[in-house]
Amino acid sequence: MAVDRERVAAVVRDLLEAIGEDPERPGLKQTPQRVAEAYAEFFSGVGEDAGAPLERTISVSRGPAPGTLPSGAVMLRDIRFRSMCEHHLLPFAGYAHIAYLPGEQVVGLGALPRVVDILAARPQVQERLGEQIADTIAGSIDTRGVLVVLDASHQCVTMRGGRQPDASTVTIAARGELSEPAARAEIVALLTGHA
Repeated sequence: MAVDRERVAAVVRDLLEAIGEDPERPGLKQTPQRVAEAYAEFFSGVGEDAGAPLERTISVSRGPAPGTLPSGAVMLRDIRFRSMCEHHLLPFAGYAHIAYLPGEQVVGLGALPRVVDILAARPQVQERLGEQIADTIAGSIDTRGVLVVLDASHQCVTMRGGRQPDASTVTIAARGELSEPAARAEIVALLTGHA
């Protein structure tokens, strides 16, 4: 489902009037269209299949390195993401760190950031975003376990209310063998750079 840019622009124009501004003044005249274009980008993941990037898998036993079966986790750290908090429609941004224990399949590493991008490009809360990433990976490829750590700064915390500019929020979502805290401790340390 594509964002209705004309409708967003009309709502932004109404919003500007509602806060006492003149949407016809030079600095604001193009704002409704600019916000509509930005929202089309920010919410491009609505309705998109987050599992699609994981459709092309590589067989571990019959793939490019058949004699090399991974004995541990495949990890990708520092995947930059940004999303919009569904409570205030303010941005939050940070890093996703992903690990999975492969079964018979692995995916190209570029597929994991694409999953994050699709799921983050929706009205979100960080806790659900991590759970959705973990569910998508666990449900799309053969894994023995999945771990997703998100570390993000939320503008609803940094710019309003308590105004804590240095605060960040860390969430963890785990599936399979990595659901047990003892099993994931080493991986969390490696993913977050605290090993």
